[in-house]
Amino acid sequence: MIIKQVIDTLEELAPLYYAEDFDNVGLLVGNANNEVSGILVTLDTLENVVEEAISKKCNLIVSFHPIIFGGLKKITGSNYVQRVVIEAIKHDIAIYSMHTALDNSNKGVNAKICEVLGLQNPSILIPKAGTIRKLTTYVPKENAHALKTALFHAGAGNIGNYSNCSFTVDGTGSYQANAGANPYIGKIGETHYEDESQISITYGRANEQKILKALFKNHPYEEVAYELQTLENKNQNIGMGMVGNLEKSMGEEEFFEFLKEKMNVSRIRHSDFLGKKIKKVALLGGSGSFAISAAIAANADVFVTSDLKYHQFYEAEGKILLADIGHYETEQFTKNLLVDYLTKKIPNFAVSLSESKTNPIKYF
Repeated sequence: MIIKQVIDTLEELAPLYYAEDFDNVGLLVGNANNEVSGILVTLDTLENVVEEAISKKCNLIVSFHPIIFGGLKKITGSNYVQRVVIEAIKHDIAIYSMHTALDNSNKGVNAKICEVLGLQNPSILIPKAGTIRKLTTYVPKENAHALKTALFHAGAGNIGNYSNCSFTVDGTGSYQANAGANPYIGKIGETHYEDESQISITYGRANEQKILKALFKNHPYEEVAYELQTLENKNQNIGMGMVGNLEKSMGEEEFFEFLKEKMNVSRIRHSDFLGKKIKKVALLGGSGSFAISAAIAANADVFVTSDLKYHQFYEAEGKILLADIGHYETEQFTKNLLVDYLTKKIPNFAVSLSESKTNPIKYF
């Protein structure tokens, strides 16, 4: 197995286009065509993690956080980022980062927290825009059914829990085949009019190449007329954060004790108690201050996240309980998620969970 095959497997879970524009995801160090000797999964790629990879003979590190975030103008070993890159290159170790691509996956970071907390009927807190595309094409009526079937098979036409979704309008198309053309119907030099169907079908960006391949393979015309659009519709299955319900309501202090136990935390920074029961829980792994208003709009009783600043606690405005449990703490189960996923997808290959400690924050 080569590194590219592992990457393809990871991107089935979290395609890179899920990532936020500011992020730096994907293969950051190494050659995708190298054969894989072993995979080490970690939250952060630090020097001790590279040393662990060397000792375990793993030449691919799958990391949640990107070790290279901004541009590197020099690599002299003057800081930990440069030293990690130097050591990885020296030992021919590739580093692949998932970060916000996995944050936005409905089977990613936040889904794992929902699982740990036992939340029921979880859904996306902030659905992502710009991930839904629409294909419009024109085909002879007699070929419309076969073409739609091929497009559905390639992954087009899925909306929520519905599949094989499309819209068809019948009309008349015209064209004139010029010298050198090989028309499916009609004659060279004559304008031809054909009863055609206009097919409109939506799809996720990850499937675009497969869908276009199916379009060109199954469309009878020599020149295929088609249009592609990015829709502003938000994707209910992709996005930041999740919201779900506890199996039973809890008092605020009872919920915090439950949260401490499930998330392995010793302390919680929080806004004022509101004196009400906790049933609906919004959560966002990592830095989630930008989602406070979304959690309030979702009528959540509590919002569990991290990295809230002093003034951001005021944004609760007596409408929600804010719980900051720590950045590492919200993302700690991510590497377990990835190990489980890769082990199921590549059952005959060695996938190791990093034992290196990478949380930079200590508590006294």
